[in-house]
Amino acid sequence: MGTRAGTEGTAPEDGDQAAYRAGFACLVGRPNAGKSTLTNALVGQKVAITSSKPQTTRHTIRGISTTPQAQLILVDTPGLHKPRTLLGQRLNDLVRETLLEVDVIGFCLPADQRPGPGDAFIANELTELRSVRRRPVVAIATKADTVDRDQLAEHLMAIDQLGDWDAIIPCSAVSGEQVEQVRDLLSSYLPRSPQLYPDGVMTDEPDIIMIAELVREAALEGVRDELPHSLAVVVEEMVPREGRPEDSPMIDVRVNVFVERPSQKAIVIGKGGSRLREVGTNSRKAIEQLLGQKVYLDLHVKVAKDWQRDPKQMQRLGF
Repeated sequence: MGTRAGTEGTAPEDGDQAAYRAGFACLVGRPNAGKSTLTNALVGQKVAITSSKPQTTRHTIRGISTTPQAQLILVDTPGLHKPRTLLGQRLNDLVRETLLEVDVIGFCLPADQRPGPGDAFIANELTELRSVRRRPVVAIATKADTVDRDQLAEHLMAIDQLGDWDAIIPCSAVSGEQVEQVRDLLSSYLPRSPQLYPDGVMTDEPDIIMIAELVREAALEGVRDELPHSLAVVVEEMVPREGRPEDSPMIDVRVNVFVERPSQKAIVIGKGGSRLREVGTNSRKAIEQLLGQKVYLDLHVKVAKDWQRDPKQMQRLGF
């Protein structure tokens, strides 16, 4: 269990290898700037969880976009923010480490919101980073479909004033507008190189991490704002069901959902277990699509008191 196959892209002919580009890009931005949605649009498959709630991305999930001209490997990171907890500090450190290792950075700024202190904070971080190690930065005006032309023009000018960017480009991951142009622009900054991953591979994230992310995405839908920061998901067990016919296998997946307080546990479970059943139904469908077989999903909600501030508990939960 590991890489997932897809259909996008074909390897270049031998004669084109010298012109081929391949490398790593990182999308950064404040929480809920549209980074995960753009990653999925560029790859053409769901490899990063999305949510209307901020700070939903916890792992650096790679999405791989292969075309005849280039292979763009996208590293999706948590949103950079001023940290309030040990978890927040670790997530920021993770972003900075990633930025030093990639070939090009995409700075996402949503068009439906004016650039604010959070964007200025990231712009300053990127300026400092470039003084240490030069990296091209493309400013991407995400969610361009949510505003009219005049508002978009104002937004692009505000982005220009935030820093010295190698390029600025608007796009909409939801409508697909200019997504290909974003892919081509980011790819143009990659080094000349043969493909780094085989054709058809769209992510190198292990299935166990993807399953945990899909459950967390389902659990985040329609809950209070404080819950995303307190929710952690761990896949405890994945076992093939014995005695199933060969043409209809099933896998038993046992998952623990951790929250920090009993009141949050009640939110996730819902009245009479209604929310948890909904979470199970929605995530099971996505997991079956991921694994290509039937799944029996066994969900349990547990309290891990103040885990975001406890280094031992954070390590146990995979952070």
